[in-house]
Amino acid sequence: MSFHVPPTLQSLAVQSLLKNEALAMSALQELPRVLFPPLFKEAFTGRHTKILKAMVASWPFPCLPVGALMKFPDMMILQAVLDGVDMQLTRNFHPRRQKLQVLDLRNVHHAFWDISAGPEDGDRSAETVCEKQIPTRLHRYALRQRLKVVTDLCLEFDLDEYQTYFLQWAQKRRGSLNLCCVKMQIKELSMYTVRKVLKIFQPDCIVELELNTGWTLPTLACFAPSLGQMKNLRKLLLTLVDEKLFSFLFMSTDKHEKRITKLISQFSKFNCLRHLNMVGVYFLKDHLNDLFRCLKTPLEFLSITLCKFSQSDLESFAQCQSLHHLKHLHLSGIILCDLSLVPLRILLEKVTDTLKTLELEHCRMTDSQLSALFPALSRCSQLIEVNFYDNDISMAVLRKLLHHTTNLRQLNVEYYPAPLECYEIGFVVRAGTFSQLSSELMDTLCTVRQPQSVSFASQTCLQCLQRCIYDMETRLCHCWQ
Repeated sequence: MSFHVPPTLQSLAVQSLLKNEALAMSALQELPRVLFPPLFKEAFTGRHTKILKAMVASWPFPCLPVGALMKFPDMMILQAVLDGVDMQLTRNFHPRRQKLQVLDLRNVHHAFWDISAGPEDGDRSAETVCEKQIPTRLHRYALRQRLKVVTDLCLEFDLDEYQTYFLQWAQKRRGSLNLCCVKMQIKELSMYTVRKVLKIFQPDCIVELELNTGWTLPTLACFAPSLGQMKNLRKLLLTLVDEKLFSFLFMSTDKHEKRITKLISQFSKFNCLRHLNMVGVYFLKDHLNDLFRCLKTPLEFLSITLCKFSQSDLESFAQCQSLHHLKHLHLSGIILCDLSLVPLRILLEKVTDTLKTLELEHCRMTDSQLSALFPALSRCSQLIEVNFYDNDISMAVLRKLLHHTTNLRQLNVEYYPAPLECYEIGFVVRAGTFSQLSSELMDTLCTVRQPQSVSFASQTCLQCLQRCIYDMETRLCHCWQ
């Protein structure tokens, strides 16, 4: 037997207001606060733009996390919300109980919509939840500006209609509002456009920056002062995508050195940096020590990909105090075969109690180099993931590596290279040998401990660009199928 649950009085009141927009808008000044969140959500879902505009203008809570409701860009909704903000900015509009301090346009979950707005909820009231979820840094500007608008931006070569409208609106009102972009992604835009966008927003509100660009070193040096203004940056991803910049034949000159120094010196201005990811930053060679010396805070995540290291660069890893609390160390496409890995071993000894992921993929390490890391590696008790793909390791040393993971009980994702014995001349895989030796290595690992997700893989086939992979069963590249 099923029972029909009658609608609540609150639900009936909301539906009644939505049916009469004129009544709803005229009643907002007298509407109980408890009805604002459910009425706003229903108006949002039903795209009642006139009601939304009026509700934004008279919102009775410190924040309005409208982005949590906006799963997909909607021009009509955005225009209605921003029109409501404009109503607050007009001189002749002074709602009796308007309290809005922060308009949050980020598409992230917000606890405000999960709880009731009534005063009977005490510490779980909507007002309290809003205040607790507004970052402390935002309050410092509240005395200077009436309203803060918070957003995330992903800016690519062709801005869509939604982004264009918002940026044009924001640019015209940057003197009247505090405009904050917390996470900013920039892909293939000119420096002129990027600078123009950055002038709209408070630079110290940017917490995460992803800069994916083909800019040359002179252009990056010109951009450096803008980067240095992002004093509260916690996460930086810098990717240089221009194929010419991946050349390891970069010839340094005095002018280049000054530009590199200008860019690297900006790192001394970051007060909160925890996550640093650099891809294809070709001019890093012989400058890592300078960069690490500029770091003011301990890093938790460091990833360097497709770069060339000198021995002095590698030595800086052991010397840098800011790396001694790393949780994630990823070095990919860094050719290490001609370098001494003693500094890397020293670093691993420093992070035995914190390191969770270690990726040394496509580093072309040899048997002796990897063996030098075994004592430190075996003590990294917090490791949950390792990746040693594309290193030139023999069957015997791979067996030793697996035995040195005996005490790494938290490992649940493991990637190992196929042993050298699997290849013919020119690194052509011998399918039968690959399957047999990988199976033997898996048996070895199972005698050491109980693995979860483990795979052994060949180098990428130059013909089909696939790997041969063994993870309890053999999956050969397309050339063998």
